[in-house]
Amino acid sequence: MAKHRPHVSETPATQFLRRRGVPFEVHPYDYVDHGGTAESARQLGVDEHLVVKTLVMQDESARPLIVLMHGDRTVSTRNLARQTGRKSIEPCSPEVAQRHSGYQVGGTSPFATRKPMPVFVEESVLGLQRIYLNGGRRGVLVSIDPAVLVALLQAQPVHCALAP
Repeated sequence: MAKHRPHVSETPATQFLRRRGVPFEVHPYDYVDHGGTAESARQLGVDEHLVVKTLVMQDESARPLIVLMHGDRTVSTRNLARQTGRKSIEPCSPEVAQRHSGYQVGGTSPFATRKPMPVFVEESVLGLQRIYLNGGRRGVLVSIDPAVLVALLQAQPVHCALAP
């Protein structure tokens, strides 16, 4: 018998996807502090490589940007800066990330952010059939076709993943 999952209410991200007619599935899981993509992948029984994290970063002028990266990979900020024509890129503090995105850290979605920000996606993410990314709340992932990232967010492909 399947484990019962509570109904998940809409978030700005799921409303954004629904309004645009994007097919997606909602996957609730039990959020664990500092569990990250390894924990959500384990609970949902999917490969962590398919779980894409949404990272809010900033450049040398404190201009925010979003990086979408495989859950089992780390961003090379040096490579990302070079490929995007910036001097440097670093992660935002949780408070600043929350202010830019409108989402609580651990529940950040690239969809329906408070501020419009450029979005960069690790190119190999776009080659996957289906990805899981945050649905706008801790404990909620949505699965979608990665082509949606380019179509709706104008996500620009980059090569900035560090090998595991």
